[in-house]
Amino acid sequence: MKVTYSMVILGGLMMYLENLMNQTFRVLLLTSITSGALSACGSGGSAVSGVTSGVVTGSYFRHAKVCLDTNSNGRCDPGKPSTYTDIDGAFSLPGKAAVVVEIGTDATRFDPDTKTETPITRQLVFRAPAEANQVVSGISTELQALMDDNGGDFASAKTLLAKRLGVAEDKLLGDHNKEIDPTTKAILKTEIDQSIDRISDATAEAGNDGDIKKSLRNRFSLDHVSNVVVIYAENRAFDSLYGKFPGANGIDNALSSNRYKQIDLDGSVLSVLPPTWGGMTSAGVTPVVAQADTANLPNAPFNLDGPKFNLSLNVKTRDLDHSFFFNQMQINGGKNDRFAVASDAGGLVMGNYDGSSLLMWKKARDYTIADNYFMGAFGGSFLNHFWLICACTPVYPNADTSPAKAKIANPGGTDGVSLLLDPSKGISSVLNSNGRPPYLGNGAITPMNGRFDKFYAVNTMQPAYQPSGNAPAAGGDPALADPNAASTLPPQDMTTVGDLLSKKSISWAWYAGAWTDAQKDRTNIYNNTIPNFQPHHQPFNFFRQFAPGTQARADHLKDGTDFLAAIQNGNLPQVTFYKPQGDVNEHPGYADVAKGDQHISDIIEKLKASPQWKNMVVVVTYDENGGLWDHVAPPKGDRFGPATRVPAIIISPYAKRGFVDHSQYDTTSILRFITHRFSLPPLDGLLSRDKALVANGVKPMGDLTGALDFTQK
Repeated sequence: MKVTYSMVILGGLMMYLENLMNQTFRVLLLTSITSGALSACGSGGSAVSGVTSGVVTGSYFRHAKVCLDTNSNGRCDPGKPSTYTDIDGAFSLPGKAAVVVEIGTDATRFDPDTKTETPITRQLVFRAPAEANQVVSGISTELQALMDDNGGDFASAKTLLAKRLGVAEDKLLGDHNKEIDPTTKAILKTEIDQSIDRISDATAEAGNDGDIKKSLRNRFSLDHVSNVVVIYAENRAFDSLYGKFPGANGIDNALSSNRYKQIDLDGSVLSVLPPTWGGMTSAGVTPVVAQADTANLPNAPFNLDGPKFNLSLNVKTRDLDHSFFFNQMQINGGKNDRFAVASDAGGLVMGNYDGSSLLMWKKARDYTIADNYFMGAFGGSFLNHFWLICACTPVYPNADTSPAKAKIANPGGTDGVSLLLDPSKGISSVLNSNGRPPYLGNGAITPMNGRFDKFYAVNTMQPAYQPSGNAPAAGGDPALADPNAASTLPPQDMTTVGDLLSKKSISWAWYAGAWTDAQKDRTNIYNNTIPNFQPHHQPFNFFRQFAPGTQARADHLKDGTDFLAAIQNGNLPQVTFYKPQGDVNEHPGYADVAKGDQHISDIIEKLKASPQWKNMVVVVTYDENGGLWDHVAPPKGDRFGPATRVPAIIISPYAKRGFVDHSQYDTTSILRFITHRFSLPPLDGLLSRDKALVANGVKPMGDLTGALDFTQK
């Protein structure tokens, strides 16, 4: 049957009249029979005589169940006075008390600004205290969560939230749809929109019978956190290090579900893994595992530290290709079955470690490990560092006409990202290629085509400012890289999380190991020894606003030794990013796992001894997978990611203890946590990522709060 606009209006009018009649009947009935029996209460508790009327907004929610929370459990239990909102999101109930709104998938959300109505795809529970129950929204829910956290003090919770958002207290709990000041309206709307994802996560976590109050409290009581520390290691997939972690979705699940078999160039299942071309270990490393030693391995994951190879965690294995287009080919639409053929390392992609001897494994057992956390972007370190700080992809304007002649990729596959084989080589199987299959068209810059609207820099390039992998031009400014070098990226201008933090006067810094050494002596750049600084691991140095000579650079771009001093002195900024120098960052090829594991564990112990520890959240994660296989399909997002699963460990006095967090996260979840904690406006990339996920039937990314419990002491 064709549904017309008139039918929709008529249906809405009938629902409105039905609600109005039900509300009027209930008010008359309860007022005449039971008004004298209702007892007085404050926030929560049993209802007092009178009427509670209001709206459910953010924008207006239609056909949402509203009840009085007479027993303060955050649920619309049977027997509680209840009704449904009308087409204007309005409700009226007999009695006065705190309000709960249960928004199911039979409800809709109407935006009066755009005149659009959208269905609810994830259940929500809104709350509002008795002191402010006329406008129920994500903000009133946040206010009630703060009250649950502070013992029920409405005034202090209101003051705290208004101050954090930067709005007047009298504006905080109004209907933002009717706010006339555009700045205030934008702030309130942004907070409500961002709160909805947290509320839906909390609602899902609590389920029908769980403690919804506790789940909501843990999503909104972020003021307990004074310091956020992000430690960003290098190039390990989840299965490669933590695939045998107890309770995690690991290699056993891959084996039992048959999600591990790799395919050949023609799509057939490989009889064995291809050899590791060039051998498994880095040059000069013992024990030597030559290419011949890796022949005829079963088509399955295998232990690097097992009896066959005995490559312990302190042995440097060789690097593997992990570039933008190859990573997408390896993922192969979520089947993860082309890692071996879309690589320069053959069967090594399937190697993994036992992992249980890792010091960080033990810390993961003590705190929280996330086993559904994905790298933010396809490919390597370069792009994933950008997604950590700005949820953005750098742009190379006019790359096709640039005199520097940056290499533009030419993926020939119908999907716009798959590289094609060179037919002149006559390679039909990866098993007889005796080396990397001859793919054509890889490059650092995307082409402009139906998939990419700009020339995006997606594979490793160098900053225009020193320290850079490109030396200054002959006779040029020594603070700059040669702009005519093919791999020099022009300065970027996008907004970073650092810019947003600075605008709100929130202290922050990026601490990079060997940052000072690299500026003093260029031989410390990409030297594969110690200290070994990687310029493409310092993303802020690519941005014009942090150019040499700027105050922002002096204030926020620091050395690793400054990080250690700040920990010891108890003066870490509110937001800290720490990038270990090359020899301790765990990158295959020039670093081993054990040394980096020891370094990061030592840092954690120093942080725990800091006077700032009691209000700290530490996130230890990896920028990307380094070309190593993982069995979990990444969520389908946008043209840049998310990509392969990597480890993430959340360490804090507030982290859930001994917990495996199965929530869906990616690199941008760190940005989301920082954004929510400090009430920042969301970066464009966070919004576009979630929009793409939802369009593909996937829920938005979480903000790491599923790993925290603010009710524990």
